[in-house]
Amino acid sequence: MRPEALLVLADGTELEGEAVGVWGDSPATGEVVFNTALTGYQEILTDPSYVGQVVCFTYPHIGNYGVTDEDLESRAPAAAGVVLRELTRRPSSWRSTGSLADFLAARGLPGIAGVDTRRLTRHLRDRGALPAAFGPVSLGEDTIRAAAATAVGTDGRDLVRQVTTSQPYRYGDGPRQVVAYDFGIKATILRHLARVATVEVVPATTPAAEVLARRPDGVFLSNGPGDPAALGWAVDTVRQLVDAVPVFGICLGHQLLGTALGGRTFKLGFGHHGANHPVKRLATGQIEITSQNHNYAVTDVAGAQVTHVNLNDGVVEGLATPALRAFSVQYHPEAGPGPHDAGYLFDEFDALMEGAR
Repeated sequence: MRPEALLVLADGTELEGEAVGVWGDSPATGEVVFNTALTGYQEILTDPSYVGQVVCFTYPHIGNYGVTDEDLESRAPAAAGVVLRELTRRPSSWRSTGSLADFLAARGLPGIAGVDTRRLTRHLRDRGALPAAFGPVSLGEDTIRAAAATAVGTDGRDLVRQVTTSQPYRYGDGPRQVVAYDFGIKATILRHLARVATVEVVPATTPAAEVLARRPDGVFLSNGPGDPAALGWAVDTVRQLVDAVPVFGICLGHQLLGTALGGRTFKLGFGHHGANHPVKRLATGQIEITSQNHNYAVTDVAGAQVTHVNLNDGVVEGLATPALRAFSVQYHPEAGPGPHDAGYLFDEFDALMEGAR
């Protein structure tokens, strides 16, 4: 029997469940967001973009195919916790090296299973992403409620400094030279970049002058967590890079580039988190099914052309400034997890670098 657990949202909403994973002496806290992906739970939980957030999976059975180190996006879970309807007890897959339950326990990630995730998702859809606290009732229900009342979201928070590398390192051996800013970079993105370049990953705070002194063929701006409006220092860096070298950004990198070009960012009600979001590529009219994970979006970018839009709500999903040799997308073309429809963007980055020679 799993211990009884309680999830309390900042607005006072309470849901019961069972404690899974690892617990200390206090409840887990974070901003609860829902993810509609049916698979890819391991990639999602280890995506550094989820720092400060608790992931509620809308699919009712999570853990069906187990876990494997090949699907890690970072060395340790990044999410603050996980909310599930049913945690599979006996996974089945030839790739599996263990169960998700064992993974949560071994990697120190707290979770709550047995939750009415449909009710929770409907509530977040109506109210927006909310801070919350959860934990075994043995910690004290009043303790969990008190933690929920003081839990914080991601607004105004610079979370990049928590996840960026402390030292530069190299990845791959492709023919070009790319410097990748690590705002929370995923392993799958590095594998895609390594098809075309030798990648030097640098800390997020690396000055633009140091990067340009390396004379790279291109600069990549990675995904990452937190509020882009709190990263004025990173926007200043991007401004110095644009027009000096080809630039490609994904997710948070897209938001930083858009801000550097004169746009602004705003917080979505409940964000885009899933692996089936339709995006229209305006140049061709083609519809791409995309993987997404972001709570913030870019708007009012007078200094750039919009290249992609989200068909669900019209949010800007892509920007380009051909004269400045820079482009970006809000979604995740690396498909970790998700479809491969947008993998061509890495080839476009390669072509942009070739044209700059």
